[in-house]
Amino acid sequence: MVDHLDADQAEKLDTQAAFERLGTGEQGLSATEAVQRLTQFGRNALEEKKINPLLKLLGYFWGPIPWMIEVAAVLSAVVRHWPDFIIILVMLIFNAGIGFWQEFKAANALEALKSQLALKARVRRDGQWGEVDAAELVPGDIIRLRLGDIIPADAKLVDGDYLAVDQSALTGESLPVDKKPGEVVYSGSVAKQGEMVAVVTATGGDTFFGRTARLVQGAGAPSHFQKAVLAIGDYLIFMSLGLVALLLLVQLYRGTPFLELVQFALILTVASIPVAMPAVLSVTMAVGALALSKMKAIVSRLQSIEEMAGIDILCSDKTGTLTQNKLTLGNPEVFGAADAQALILAGALASKAEDKDAIDLAVIGGLSDPKLLDAYTQTGFVPFDPVSKRTEGRIQSKDGKAFKVTKGAPQVILELCRVDAATTERANRIIDELAEKGDRTLGVAQMDDGQHWQFLGILPLFDPPREDSRDTIDNARGHGIQVKMVTGDNVAIAREIAGQLGLGKNIQPATALFDGDGKPPADAADRIAKADGFAQVFPEHKYDIVRSLQAQGHLVAMTGDGVNDSPALKQADVGIAVSGATDAARAAADLILTAPGLSTIIQAIEGARRIFERMNAYAIYRITETIRIMIFMVAAMLVFDHYPITAIMIIMLALLNDLPIMAIAVDNTWLDPKPVRWQMHRVLTLATILGLIGVVETFLLLIIVKVWFALPIDQIQTIIFLKLSVAGHLTLFVARTRQPMLTRPFPAPILLGAILGTQTIAALIAGFGLLVSPIPWAYVGLIWLYCLVWVVIEDWAKLAVYRHLNRSMSHHKGFLAVLGSKLNRHPS
Repeated sequence: MVDHLDADQAEKLDTQAAFERLGTGEQGLSATEAVQRLTQFGRNALEEKKINPLLKLLGYFWGPIPWMIEVAAVLSAVVRHWPDFIIILVMLIFNAGIGFWQEFKAANALEALKSQLALKARVRRDGQWGEVDAAELVPGDIIRLRLGDIIPADAKLVDGDYLAVDQSALTGESLPVDKKPGEVVYSGSVAKQGEMVAVVTATGGDTFFGRTARLVQGAGAPSHFQKAVLAIGDYLIFMSLGLVALLLLVQLYRGTPFLELVQFALILTVASIPVAMPAVLSVTMAVGALALSKMKAIVSRLQSIEEMAGIDILCSDKTGTLTQNKLTLGNPEVFGAADAQALILAGALASKAEDKDAIDLAVIGGLSDPKLLDAYTQTGFVPFDPVSKRTEGRIQSKDGKAFKVTKGAPQVILELCRVDAATTERANRIIDELAEKGDRTLGVAQMDDGQHWQFLGILPLFDPPREDSRDTIDNARGHGIQVKMVTGDNVAIAREIAGQLGLGKNIQPATALFDGDGKPPADAADRIAKADGFAQVFPEHKYDIVRSLQAQGHLVAMTGDGVNDSPALKQADVGIAVSGATDAARAAADLILTAPGLSTIIQAIEGARRIFERMNAYAIYRITETIRIMIFMVAAMLVFDHYPITAIMIIMLALLNDLPIMAIAVDNTWLDPKPVRWQMHRVLTLATILGLIGVVETFLLLIIVKVWFALPIDQIQTIIFLKLSVAGHLTLFVARTRQPMLTRPFPAPILLGAILGTQTIAALIAGFGLLVSPIPWAYVGLIWLYCLVWVVIEDWAKLAVYRHLNRSMSHHKGFLAVLGSKLNRHPS
């Protein structure tokens, strides 16, 4: 039975010995052998620690909030309030079950998304190259590694010229390391330059990475929105504890039995604390991520949804995002070649079809007869990299003639060939003319004597704009997002494409915006902000552009597809790996697109803004309800010296509230036409006003039924219970939209159904007297009518608050008009 090779063993063995130890060869393993080894070695992934589901469920009974509920249950048993005891246990089990189930669904959703992001590897099996999930690699597999790949397993390089590998995350080396045949590359490092074939020596936990590092589970630091919601939770907890402490002191002074009072205080506190907050957060984020994935946009970091909702600048790649990335070959410009087809043939020999590079395929596709390639053998190939800016092929013809061909940036090829001034002038004129039409150009050269390159000519390539790009850019502007094109092409090409797309022609060359240290000149920041796009951009420029825009207060999204885009994708508030991006770019990004084009990004932003609105509505509702219940309860007990509702009613209120709250995750929401950011003062202002209105309306009802109608205390408590339940859920209709309550978007059917269902249950409890004293059905109807009148008042107050916060009330408009006229008045 074969075994894996650790890094030290693999380094010491020569290639043939390594093949023998691993039981493989240059043609790779058979599919059958690969399956057997997968059973032997396991999947090529670090083993994740799986928590026993039973232990996870029990974890929901452990913690500050469960402890408070459990103490309340124990106290209920001590004072023999058995109905309270039973319902408190139901509440405890219900909250634990909801939390466990929603976390389970969220985890499954994230696992489904992760499966779409699985890294791929090019592997030779049964003598044929194919693509498999990296997790299915086994020791002995033959793989191909190239620019931008994350190395999928420990491997020994066996064929190729060189491979530059960034292994700083594993070894601490600051610069990429050049690797040659016979050397070992580590799982998790990144191929920066070159292309080589390697044999897998170790997978999964047996790799260098698996032995020295732990896979970081979960997301990073909380987003701004999560921090804000957690701050809201702390605020509600401390406010509740403060009011309960006041209530305890006063009621103890009045002689209320201690155990009974402590039990009630605990239940009141538990009902006011946002027990459902973690579940609401996880459900809303998971549901939102699944919705975005259906739009072909996979969220790799759930917390980035908040940043996505607030971005106001989108820096977009040109190729493949704004354009079709379907290069077609134009009419060749012949210099030293015999004719146009000879020029194209030389370019095709400097290409590699199996790499599926768009430029290579366009050049090969330009051949009148693809069988012309059969007369030549490619004995070596150096792929394109950002440093050399060219590809090179070593060729041998059937008659035994050996020569080299190269294609790449025309200026690079011209310099390589050392052509005369007249040739350079003609070539540059052609390049400029083609660039004005939006064509890209490739220079082609051939070396027959092993010393001198001959310039053969220029191949023009054109990548037309996507049909939907112009409309999508207009749509982005309507969403308050400025799109800036970022391209490595020259200024002339960039201006031509930008003009066709309606972006504007203020295209800044990146080389003129940054000095050698990446620091912009004094006036560069303003030029960057006003630019419609950037040309002649190197990967490091992307990072600098993002930083400059962020320094001016913008939230920036940046698209990228290459390994060198990773720093910019990490720096951006939302890094977006476009369709077809390298593994390294996808690993660095917050959003991974699985479909080409800009429209997917705009759809994802719209989705993020809707998710943000749901979270915003939840925050307003939760603060409103806590203020309404806590202040009313304490005030009523201090004024009238009796419980306005019983402990069991508080528990039922908490249970009835949690169900509709969950449905917020799929509610219909208004789409803000502008970027949205967390504004805590708006939330606190609105929630406080709505909460205080709720205190007034509930206290007024208490006075009416107690003083005017002089109803018995048990019926008063049932009336107040039903009022709090009905008014609370009606307030959710107010909080969920910034528009009038009865206008679009209307509540989602699931939210409407959950609210009507729970309110029907509350009405039945009050009317039939289930665990409470019954009240006449006429009272039930009058309470509903009373709450409907007050919800209209709440909605009017909400609109007034928003008008005030938006400075759109009439006296504000008048003041601003007067101020504007005075500021704009110039002396004659």
